[in-house]
Amino acid sequence: MKLSRRKLLSGGLTSLLTFLLYRLTKNFNIGNKNIPGEILGASSNIGHKIRSSSFPQPSKQLKKEVVIIGGGISGLAAGYRLAKAGFNDFVVLDLEKHAGGNACSGKNAVSAYPWGAHYVPLLTEESRCVRKLFEELGVINSFDKNALPIYNEYFICNDPNERLFHFGRWQDGLIPTIGISNDDKNQYQRFFGLIADLKARKDKDGRRLFAIPVDLSSQDDEWLALDKITMAKWLDDQHFTSEPLRWYINYCCRDDFGTTIYETSAWAGIHYFAARNGQAANTASDSVITWPEGNGWLVDKLSKTIQTQLITNALCYSITEKETGVTVDYFDTITQESIRIDAKAAIIATPRFVAARLMKPQQSSLTAEGFSYSPWAIANITLSKLPAGKGAALSWDNVVFNSELLGYVNATHQITQMQPTATVLTYYWPLSHLDPQLAREEALKRDYAVWQAIFVNELLRIHPELDGHIERVDIWLWGHGMIRPTPGFIWGNQRREALTQHPPIFTAHSDMSGISLFEEAYTHGVRAAEQLMKHLNIPYQSEL
Repeated sequence: MKLSRRKLLSGGLTSLLTFLLYRLTKNFNIGNKNIPGEILGASSNIGHKIRSSSFPQPSKQLKKEVVIIGGGISGLAAGYRLAKAGFNDFVVLDLEKHAGGNACSGKNAVSAYPWGAHYVPLLTEESRCVRKLFEELGVINSFDKNALPIYNEYFICNDPNERLFHFGRWQDGLIPTIGISNDDKNQYQRFFGLIADLKARKDKDGRRLFAIPVDLSSQDDEWLALDKITMAKWLDDQHFTSEPLRWYINYCCRDDFGTTIYETSAWAGIHYFAARNGQAANTASDSVITWPEGNGWLVDKLSKTIQTQLITNALCYSITEKETGVTVDYFDTITQESIRIDAKAAIIATPRFVAARLMKPQQSSLTAEGFSYSPWAIANITLSKLPAGKGAALSWDNVVFNSELLGYVNATHQITQMQPTATVLTYYWPLSHLDPQLAREEALKRDYAVWQAIFVNELLRIHPELDGHIERVDIWLWGHGMIRPTPGFIWGNQRREALTQHPPIFTAHSDMSGISLFEEAYTHGVRAAEQLMKHLNIPYQSEL
């Protein structure tokens, strides 16, 4: 059966999905059926109880100055910022057993490993509050005479950092180099030359054209207009027809946004390349900062700072504004009781589709209209043997050309004290082959055996030498993994309106940027905390 590349990228046909699932499972080794593991993931079944509102009346009543709803990066950032200002009369409520959102992580006897976000690029000058955080956590040790940050060597991604499986062998780097034509090479040069120019340029107001955080980017109409078309359309308009180049750009969009070039705003697609201009005194500008557990390392540091204020297994189901502040009701999933907190202010640090359900429509202007989220499936595969293969050596990021799945991150890559003989591979699959709602429904219908077959069969297709060395396969399903930067969203009215705060209730989440990055999430958390402190007349010096 021959499938066109466009069908593979855009998806949507039942026959295509049936074929893909068949191809991923048909050669599954019968001997591997006893591999232990389970399906994990965010507590969607409990979270969906918000829709039914079937909760017992509160049996306890507490008083706090501030309540933060959501323990992802934005919620943790808000709590961390309040604590640094010397204000500690707050609590952070999170539904899960452990805080972190899509930056959470796991650990077994072999290694720690990520369940989602797994790196941070070198910080841009605009990411001021994140720079301060990195100094406080020892990620940035100092600055040189040119004011360039000196990053902690243990956290800079070790070499080799990237490789691509193509034509049955591994090549260095992710941009296809095997079997490409002179025209491909010329288009590579033209594309990356254009990106270099966009990185360096500033507008008449001194703003970079594409910045992190996104709201510090140029507001010139010429650039904002790119948000109205898809990345595929922009590539067509610029006559970038090279198939390997378009594959690479499509891979980048799927990897960072969970969307293909046919669904990604051209502004967001260009931002992926042009916004990353961080510099350092002791590493190359395209380096990244990472840990075995990915961004779970940052979650752990932030959580420990506010450990006494963090309440997990807590499902917030109602927020009511009143004359003296807010009332927050949450359900303790362990004790099965509802608890009410009266506070002067609240920060809702959840995705917009959750936030919109927490308040009565007549009381709130919060709406999730226009906000769309990509589902993901992630497998952590524990191995008793390191992956091998022809060509380039095992790297941190290992990508497979033209695969429905993206590839894997090697968790033990950052462990430099020894040469590991076992490892954990974190395998990523953005479910971009269908409309998000249909992809979510499809994902939830699959049982563990099917999920295991999909990931194991793909791994053994690339690494047949690992047959018999797979110790465990755990699956994590993210129904709403990250915000989708579809055309018109980032610079449209719906996202812009979401940035407006309505005291005594404030909002903070990466979806308010239209791009799911650590820097965006952390900045929104800090901004909400500072706006709240201003509202409550708490003294502080801004970090933004």
